[in-house]
Amino acid sequence: MKPSENPRKQRISLISLGCSKNLVDSERMLGLLSQHGFTIVADGAPADLAVVNTCGFIDAARRESREVIESTLRRKRAGEVGGVIVAGCLAERERERLLDEFPEVDGVIGVFAREEVAEIARKSLGGIHEQRTLFRPAAIQAQDDRARLRVTPRHLSYLKVSEGCDRLCTFCAIPLMRGKHVSKPLEKVVEEAQELAADGVRELILVAQDMTYYGIDLYGRPRLAELLRELDRIEELDWIRILYNYPHHFTDELFDVLAGSRRILPYLDIPLQHINDRLLKLMNRRHTRAETVAILERLRRTIPNLVLRTTFLVGFPGETEAEFEELVGFIQEYPFERLGVFTYSLEPDTPSAKLPDHLSEEVKQGRRDRLMAVQQPIAFAFHRSLVGRTLDVLVDAPAPQGSPWWIGRTYADAPDVDGITLIRGVGLRPGDLVACEIVEAEGYDLVARPRALPQRRKRARPEPRRRPPSLPILDHS
Repeated sequence: MKPSENPRKQRISLISLGCSKNLVDSERMLGLLSQHGFTIVADGAPADLAVVNTCGFIDAARRESREVIESTLRRKRAGEVGGVIVAGCLAERERERLLDEFPEVDGVIGVFAREEVAEIARKSLGGIHEQRTLFRPAAIQAQDDRARLRVTPRHLSYLKVSEGCDRLCTFCAIPLMRGKHVSKPLEKVVEEAQELAADGVRELILVAQDMTYYGIDLYGRPRLAELLRELDRIEELDWIRILYNYPHHFTDELFDVLAGSRRILPYLDIPLQHINDRLLKLMNRRHTRAETVAILERLRRTIPNLVLRTTFLVGFPGETEAEFEELVGFIQEYPFERLGVFTYSLEPDTPSAKLPDHLSEEVKQGRRDRLMAVQQPIAFAFHRSLVGRTLDVLVDAPAPQGSPWWIGRTYADAPDVDGITLIRGVGLRPGDLVACEIVEAEGYDLVARPRALPQRRKRARPEPRRRPPSLPILDHS
């Protein structure tokens, strides 16, 4: 359908749930809908059609997706929304069962049918309901994510470098929904990054299910280091942040690039899940405690001022008290500046669902709470170590407190998952990069005041990072 064939300018809203990778899909669908002549309206506004892009990762995410579907259908019954389409991971996972559960839904489209969202919307709005579901095979090559209608602030954006996953961790259903790993060609990633930079992006956040695996399927070897070198040359970017680095394929070249780059932040997200060797084997994580420690120690030695984020999974079937205590001791011996904890979620159709000795929710939640209690003073100590330092802060939005307060982030904080920095200053605006003195630590957040005028134009190319003696992070000895 050509854009001119939709003269009524029907209004469409989209609700995006789940991870940043799903958000990229949502933005691509919004871009396609806009290109085909639909008017995009905010969630909650009257709309001819609402699209719910769901998450199906774990039980809590599926519950949230179902709650949002039901609340959107209530709006349909009230006449606030004309129709409802369900898309994304829960749609891919549940397929026609969703229509049995929610018969008022007008259409269900899978993850790999996103490129046809405008056609599905047109049919739904035209009252064509012969085929209410659309699913396509998993992609054999990465989809093009350019020409998105971004919902993030203009100064930051996510860029998906690959889709799917080959890891087959026994607790994870992502390969069932997202298929096998397919890398986006290197030149296509660079083109997309250049497009985003030209659109005002200062912080580019790279995402994938398995970042360090990038390139193996296309080129026969990991090429993340080469990709980062190319992205580091894009002058308009200030920060490049890398998320979801599986603890494999940390090559010598990758260590060198991470240590010597200009724009790549010394912040790495490495989801470890556990540290006990028996549980790692049961999870099919394909690495050992010793290998993990070797990577962490080399990263600490190599990258100045490194901030590490990880996630752990507690309550895996058969996890003993001793194995859990090993994990507690590990984060005390090898502290992480950022750490999240999930309780094991029984996922149908995954190998771990068939394991014996599943633990009670009470035990799982108790272990989560105990691990977070150990982590909290580590995170707070890191923040206290920053007080009195001067760090660049990227301004995201006005603070609820009103003028002259603003919400921003240092290099140590990824959006939505880490803390914030409150800045007191006049004349600021979203997208400013401001050198600030950290004056106070308030739990997981910081308070800062500007030391210089905001950087609104691209700075001259900085020198590669050196190890500054004035900014200790934590004692990792």
